[in-house]
Amino acid sequence: MQKKERYRLLIEHFSQKFPEAETELNYSNPFELLVAVILSAQCTDKRINMVTPALFQRYPDPQAMADSTAEEVFQLIRSVSYPNNKAKHLVGMARMLLDKFDGEVPSTIEELQQMPGVGRKTANVIASIIYNQPTMAVDTHVFRVSHRLGLVAKTATTPLAVEKELVKYIPDTVIPLAHHWLILHGRYVCVARSPQCNKCELTHVCKFYETLQKKLNAPKKKQEL
Repeated sequence: MQKKERYRLLIEHFSQKFPEAETELNYSNPFELLVAVILSAQCTDKRINMVTPALFQRYPDPQAMADSTAEEVFQLIRSVSYPNNKAKHLVGMARMLLDKFDGEVPSTIEELQQMPGVGRKTANVIASIIYNQPTMAVDTHVFRVSHRLGLVAKTATTPLAVEKELVKYIPDTVIPLAHHWLILHGRYVCVARSPQCNKCELTHVCKFYETLQKKLNAPKKKQEL
């Protein structure tokens, strides 16, 4: 199957099944989403959604968080991964929002990445969800699913390389949705250790499944006497 055909079938499938896919992080404004995404690095959305209600109540805006300290923020996020670093990043991010961006979450990848705790993946998430820009955030789920389905070459060994291939083949208008499609597929079906191929509806376009079937159907070598 040609790569363009694989993409076409995948987009067709997800457009029908999940036409309104969205992030599973809970938030009510751009600042809250930025906080949640920073916290979500190497941590589950479920855990972040348990932590953020109290955090957002204590820090409803950048000013409140900027006036706090990393030690105070730490007490509210201590159950997430790397809480010490993330507490410092959140306070630093809030202060930069006020000092450099008038308290508004910026819309460009370059500006977003200037803030503490905001790498390219986080910046892409914000640009995509808040500003509906054609940016593709590549986390572990997107990276894994893209390779298994055969959407990217084996030589795409970095998140940036995967991102570049995906945006090359996915139409700009679809990219914001495709980001969520791949994440959710990786989170609930194409899981890391034991992909649930028996319940997957994409096996007909999946390179991983094709390879798996070839191995299962390969004739067994006779043991020498």
